[in-house]
Amino acid sequence: MYKDMQVKTAGTVIVSPKDILQLEDVKKLVDAFYAKIQADEKLGDIFNSVIQNRWPEHLEKMVRFWQTILLGEHTYYGSPFKPHASLPLEVEHFNQWLHLFYETIDANFEGEKAEEAKWRSKKMAEMFRFKLEHYRDNPSKTLL
Repeated sequence: MYKDMQVKTAGTVIVSPKDILQLEDVKKLVDAFYAKIQADEKLGDIFNSVIQNRWPEHLEKMVRFWQTILLGEHTYYGSPFKPHASLPLEVEHFNQWLHLFYETIDANFEGEKAEEAKWRSKKMAEMFRFKLEHYRDNPSKTLL
């Protein structure tokens, strides 16, 4: 696998970002991203109130989710929308979620998989937002 590229300039080692190619990269992404979520003014209270002291379990689940999506290693089994359906999320929350996700990717990774992660996160946020709006406008519909 690829390793971080190191360039030495005037005694300083600069580590260039690499692509998301292995499980350790997915863990790095998930840990860094959810640390931002937990501390965020818009999102922290929402996620912390639901997850409470179960962050380790949630992070493991998110690693499996992104491992399945980005690495093609099918380790996640579940329905990601349903747990989010009752959260008080609005457009600004989805925008902030995407901002923090892109920020995390750009600070730590670059390459084809990093771009795919951003594309997939945008599509996922759009789909979640549209589904939430649909179920709020049609409360008699059963959640799928």
